Amino acid sequence: MPRDTGSTLVDLACGVCGREHDASRLQRLCRSCDRPLLARYDLDRAGRTLTLEEARRRGPGLNAYAEVLPFRRPPVDLGEGRTPLVRAARLDGLLGGAEAWIKDESLNPTGSFKARGLAAAVNRAVELGASGVALPTAGNAGLALAAYAAACSLPCVVVCPADTPAAFVSATRLLGAEVELIGGLIDDCGRRVAELTRERDLFDCSTMKEPYRVEGKKTMGYDLVRDLGAAPDVIVYPTGGGTGIVGIWKALDEMERLGWIGGRRPRMVTVQAAGCAPIVRALASGAAVADPWRGAATIASGLRVPRAVGDVLVLQALRASGGTALAVDDEEMLEGSAVVCARTGVLAAPEGGACLAAAVKLAESGWLRQGERVVLMNTGTALSYQEAWSGLGA
Repeated sequence: MPRDTGSTLVDLACGVCGREHDASRLQRLCRSCDRPLLARYDLDRAGRTLTLEEARRRGPGLNAYAEVLPFRRPPVDLGEGRTPLVRAARLDGLLGGAEAWIKDESLNPTGSFKARGLAAAVNRAVELGASGVALPTAGNAGLALAAYAAACSLPCVVVCPADTPAAFVSATRLLGAEVELIGGLIDDCGRRVAELTRERDLFDCSTMKEPYRVEGKKTMGYDLVRDLGAAPDVIVYPTGGGTGIVGIWKALDEMERLGWIGGRRPRMVTVQAAGCAPIVRALASGAAVADPWRGAATIASGLRVPRAVGDVLVLQALRASGGTALAVDDEEMLEGSAVVCARTGVLAAPEGGACLAAAVKLAESGWLRQGERVVLMNTGTALSYQEAWSGLGA
């Protein structure tokens, strides 16, 4: 018999209306309001064994936080979550004397933070009886889904925009996935995935449309507190679908209840592309939801998301933390990526470069303060964007 993981999973609850859902079966969005479901745990029980000191003793990786992850049996593990928090002192001057750190997710098995979320989603889907998985992707998510589906012997279908970088497409096929390329944006791919899941026996692992990608992504928040010994002052996050920022905010809530941190939370910063910034626009206007962005265009495929299913939860996290949202253009994000690479040795993707560009703007406006610990999230590797670099003369 497989050993018990120690998970304290209780149920699922809608992040907006609160309706409870059964965690012992495959679930997607809330049946009442069509919004994302979030996993809930018995944190009193989890806290008896999951202390900050114990997490440090266990070492890196998702399994360090088993009590607050959904797995009932040991999951397939490809090394996801073993990523460094890099002290980037050569960036401090650009941030007005704030203390710069980079959480380098490019060192995940498939080259991005998507490995965390898809490791959780695929392992849990297997536990609950899924016979195949699918999702729409601009590159990194499809690659990660394919890797974990291969490791779990699960059929996998991904649908990509036709202009998805060739490196993503070829690597995803190499991992055994069926790849379909279509004209349009990620939301068009989502509609095609919905058709495929109706036609074939596939479970849709789209961003925020199942509960467990958030659970994998939230471990980034646990990592930050484990490695720093406390919560940072500011977290700057490149936001497309929003799973990561929702997950980190969820982790902060759980860690407060577990006694790892006090009531002070980091100020959360969403960074989007100037050519696709629905969250930035919604926050500035005071809206509770983010209207879809028309004509989305950016070189950073991970930020070209016209509509985020988790928009309400992202906006709630920004407002509750006293955070903000900024847009940067493609030239700024590529310049930011080049600076990160040259000054720190971290191979930052354009999304990571966007975080530096935004942080510089925040420092110049006085929003960042001297001595604050600021974490820039580098969510992927520059190696996946060779076409973007060559296209702009890099």
